[in-house]
Amino acid sequence: MNEHEEWRAYFDLWRLVADGEAIVTHSSRLFPVRRNGEPAMLKIAVVPEEKWGAELMVWWNGVGAARVLEHKDDAILLERATGNHSLAEMAKNGQDDEASHIICKAVAGLHAQRGVVLPKLIPLSERFRSLESAARREGGMFVRSGTTARALLSDPQDVVPLHGDVHHGNILDFAERGWLAIDPKGLVGERGFDYANLFCNPDHAVAAATGRLKRQVGVVVEAAQLDRRRMLQWIVAWAGLSAAWLIEDGQNEHVASTLQIAEIAAAELDEAGI
Repeated sequence: MNEHEEWRAYFDLWRLVADGEAIVTHSSRLFPVRRNGEPAMLKIAVVPEEKWGAELMVWWNGVGAARVLEHKDDAILLERATGNHSLAEMAKNGQDDEASHIICKAVAGLHAQRGVVLPKLIPLSERFRSLESAARREGGMFVRSGTTARALLSDPQDVVPLHGDVHHGNILDFAERGWLAIDPKGLVGERGFDYANLFCNPDHAVAAATGRLKRQVGVVVEAAQLDRRRMLQWIVAWAGLSAAWLIEDGQNEHVASTLQIAEIAAAELDEAGI
């Protein structure tokens, strides 16, 4: 079965009608659709991490995340976000604190116990292999990020199922259903990790603004009941990992700006003597 036949089979199986242009990414194929007149999103995974993420979406059962309407093989049918608010726009326009609070509330829902056996998930340590390679190859800030990551991963705290890619564009406005997560990577590890990426978002101008990281760390650790030191360490580790992935993807022009976030967090650690 070729790719066209595959997605067409799901349209037929779940009685879907196209409702917009398909979105193609390196990891999945997304089709805005309607079923029985209701808006939905058909997502077909093309890489393993997206498949594990789909299993986690099913496990979340619509708590903190978009509800899965159907699930078969590499495809899931999700409820579609229909609200008109954007966390990225909020963060850029004077509502950064409010956006962070919304993200923390959604992530808390994702991390909550379900009393149901977890699906197969990727250990968080496996995600950091690229950082280890970059530290050996590139040196500099990658070394500190790698050392920090190793220390955190060797002594995990509050281990939960993780989204793995929490940022302002992956928590969407679902109108009366509230703010819900999409596109998890299907990881398991320390819950503090899931908050680190929001400090690199919604864009570099916001993330690197003077005093922004310090303020938002305060907002997040209070809202999520996290240890400030470990939160800063996760930011150092995450930003280094993100920069390592950028090198692997040939996006070297963004490496320095991403490492800048690690440097800001590291400076906060050093200033506080922690």
